[in-house]
Amino acid sequence: MAKATTKPAATAKAPDKTGKKKESPNKATVNSADLIVKACEASLAKLSELDIEYQLQSEINWCLGSYRNDNNPVGLYHMADRVLIVFKEELAKKTKGVTAKLIGDIEKALKNR
Repeated sequence: MAKATTKPAATAKAPDKTGKKKESPNKATVNSADLIVKACEASLAKLSELDIEYQLQSEINWCLGSYRNDNNPVGLYHMADRVLIVFKEELAKKTKGVTAKLIGDIEKALKNR
């Protein structure tokens, strides 16, 4: 005679003690280094598009390469500080293409140091 096997019932995500559902561990989280890299890449693209600040463009490009080699974002934060000043000046001049969202993204990346 064969034994009957029973499988445990699949359990749904139960709410924790606070009543909120637990988040799955697979959910991707964005860390501060990812934010600053994206902000610097967007800044570099915008500076290039506007055809301004060639020295700053080359320094951002160098810092991005340096970050890829050593994973130290300190230079990227310094470049983001500098590019933020430039973009705020361009926004005051009402330069087409410099948006408040772009500036907000850079500021958000700088807050998450």
